[in-house]
Amino acid sequence: MATADNESDLIALIAANELQQRETDSVILGIGDDAAIIRVAENHDLVTCTDTLVVGVHFPLQTSAYDIGWKSLAVNISDLAAMAATPRFAQLALTLPNADTEWLKEFLAGWQALASQYNIGLIGGDTTRGPLSITVQAMGEIPRGQAALRRGRAQIGDVLVVSGDLGGAALALQQLQAGETVDSGLALELNRPQPRVALGSALRGLATSAIDLSDGLAIDLPRLMAGSGLGAKIHLQQLPLKPTLAALGKSQRYSLAVSGGDDYELLFSLPAELQSRLAEISSAANVSLTVIGEVQANPAVELLTTDGSLFTPNFTAYEHFNENR
Repeated sequence: MATADNESDLIALIAANELQQRETDSVILGIGDDAAIIRVAENHDLVTCTDTLVVGVHFPLQTSAYDIGWKSLAVNISDLAAMAATPRFAQLALTLPNADTEWLKEFLAGWQALASQYNIGLIGGDTTRGPLSITVQAMGEIPRGQAALRRGRAQIGDVLVVSGDLGGAALALQQLQAGETVDSGLALELNRPQPRVALGSALRGLATSAIDLSDGLAIDLPRLMAGSGLGAKIHLQQLPLKPTLAALGKSQRYSLAVSGGDDYELLFSLPAELQSRLAEISSAANVSLTVIGEVQANPAVELLTTDGSLFTPNFTAYEHFNENR
């Protein structure tokens, strides 16, 4: 295991990689000083988000450094996508148990593989010693006057639509925790999610609200509706399930899809009269879209089986600080 001598060596290693945003019209000052200086594009607003990933909570101990690098950035880009923002910059705070330069190089390779897809520059951050955790602040822009997508703005009668398919990442984690062989395709779903940036942009001016599915439909849907005074019905038979889930029992399939988490698909509400435009939006964003329910006046959030009865998942989605799980 190759190690660096001090924190400055780690920072130098990060700066030496093609991660940082060079000085441009947007980045006045990047890595190397007490703080970065950026300029938001004219007639744009800045959108920011922050996520922390902790070993044993957000990723298993055996997860590769490459996958941790990718996912730590992906979950933040996904938040920007849910707001219809275009990703621009990021800051990285690394807490490492030791100064393992080989691990860091692999981590940075995973980060850069995703960052290069969106031309995201690293403009600063921090390094500290302690149990492995990664905190990322991502910044994006949205044209002024083109309102960002927000939660709590759905209207009665809107349809609820989800991108991609659900449950694959949750099944991969379940297989991993059980000591089973993890399907390679599902492992990619878990470790290298693809943020739906193009979809978020395509929904500007059309969707009434949106959220990314990080903790599972059963938790994230109430968050989407919070503040609106409205509720929702989800028809489980309409959920776009990962095909691999077909081998499981119906209750297990639905439980993974609604409570498993780690999908990082977008869930959004759309006026019913715009439903005919879903094919156009799907084509523009290059992702499948499925209507899975509708917004209702009743403030309850209902997961309904084929016969109309309420569905209770086999397990609850993960929530920090919930001592009753």
